[in-house]
Amino acid sequence: MDYFAGLTLKNSVKDIIDVLIVSYIIYMLIKMVRGTRAVQLLRGIFLLVITWALSTWLDLYTLKWLMNQMFTFGVVTVLIIFQPELRRALEQLGRGKLFTRSSPEELDVSQRINEVMKSLNYLAPRKIGALIVFERNTGLNDYIESGIKMESKLSSELLCNIFIPNTPLHDGAVILRGNTIMAAGCYLPLAENPFISKELGTRHRAGIGITEVCDAISVIVSEETGQISLAINGQIVRDIKEESLISKLFEELRPQFKSKGTEWKAFWKRKEGDNRG
Repeated sequence: MDYFAGLTLKNSVKDIIDVLIVSYIIYMLIKMVRGTRAVQLLRGIFLLVITWALSTWLDLYTLKWLMNQMFTFGVVTVLIIFQPELRRALEQLGRGKLFTRSSPEELDVSQRINEVMKSLNYLAPRKIGALIVFERNTGLNDYIESGIKMESKLSSELLCNIFIPNTPLHDGAVILRGNTIMAAGCYLPLAENPFISKELGTRHRAGIGITEVCDAISVIVSEETGQISLAINGQIVRDIKEESLISKLFEELRPQFKSKGTEWKAFWKRKEGDNRG
């Protein structure tokens, strides 16, 4: 009762802030080690602590002596065991990223674009033709069924293997749904725009065509020139640079960054001459 009687508003607020800060730090540490080997190590340490508590409570001399010897060097042991995790935490703290949060959707899009870009960086210099379609709000089940269903986790290595010439799945489109390769070797509708350059072949026309009938995005690699093209809303930007491609993919695949205003129209207007070849 004396303790509560001596409490002041200032001390109460200070204690609440103290508890919240410590709780948040613990939460971020748990989030950082989740899904790593550190989780299993923490379980082992927890079992050791339980064993030590039981040996003390039951007064088991030999076991208690063994646990005491183990905990004497426990701090050094923990530093050695968790060295990779501690180093990563210090690196993130130095970059100011330890307490920053990225939404699951943002991480999902970042991973998707990263894997696609790695595959493009392999395919384009070798002039290996490719057609990758990003599904958005409009479902592409009809086109998925026209190919070979895969439902595999997206990876740059798998994308590269799919488009290697003379392999069963290289001729056709790959359709992505989130971070999943839904199908390969898919048939897409050809573009009906009469103003498309005559230089463009079937792969490019299919990449444009799918964006004419739905809100999908397609990325095309030319097997003749190795140039990368981006098609959205029935329009194509040929030989798009890596920075511009990453920027547009982020803009279109992340809802909070979608923009259909004047900047987007101006971007296509500057590239309109490419469509007429």
